[in-house]
Amino acid sequence: MDNAKDKSLHIVIGASSKIAIAFINKLTEQNPDDLVVSYSQNTLNFDSENIHHFTTNYSDESISDSVSTFQTAYLSESVRIRTITFFNGQLHSDLHGPEKSIRQFDPAYAQSLFNSNVITPMLWLKHLIKLLKRQDNCVVTALSARVGSIEDNGLGGWYSYRSSKSALNMMMKNFAIELKRQSPQSTVLLFHPGTTDTPLSKPFQKNVPAGKLFKPEFVAECLYNQIVESNSNDLINYLDWQGQSIQW
Repeated sequence: MDNAKDKSLHIVIGASSKIAIAFINKLTEQNPDDLVVSYSQNTLNFDSENIHHFTTNYSDESISDSVSTFQTAYLSESVRIRTITFFNGQLHSDLHGPEKSIRQFDPAYAQSLFNSNVITPMLWLKHLIKLLKRQDNCVVTALSARVGSIEDNGLGGWYSYRSSKSALNMMMKNFAIELKRQSPQSTVLLFHPGTTDTPLSKPFQKNVPAGKLFKPEFVAECLYNQIVESNSNDLINYLDWQGQSIQW
């Protein structure tokens, strides 16, 4: 930190996911004096007084209001935003799963995935970027997926999910360039968690090889370690849970 009196703060969005909750617990375990401010569309209760959770919907207006309230309540000259981490995402719904063929493409399903996987984090960043102007060494992270890689796509299928994660990657690359201009020591991380034992992966777990279905706590620890090890000189990294680079 720049000053011994500085207060470190972490923002977590999509905080109701299993990985997010495990990550918040990891943050507070490793940084007991830091403050975590989390947001989700669900009510959550945390034991620590250093975790402040807020319930909001993800409309442009509501996000703008949430960021304005956050700025008034938490930001001062002595506060440093160290991490902003997005956990919101969608793979399937009650009516639709990933397409095996273009014949299964459904516009409503595709729009739902793009809203959750792309538009929501971009709306938050639209309003948060103004707060990062005087910040340094902030790591902005979004959960991506290996299937979002264009170069790595050898199987096809999953039209909507693949393309939503590819779009997220491009959007985050654009954001990283803009962020670097105003906060040169900040960086962006796109993180592929692997197949994690969460509701998102439930319909597909039977096909996961032995030892490759991860607990949320394991994934949260991998993510935390990669954030800590991030190089502030880097523009953006696209990594899996092992810290291995993924082709764009």
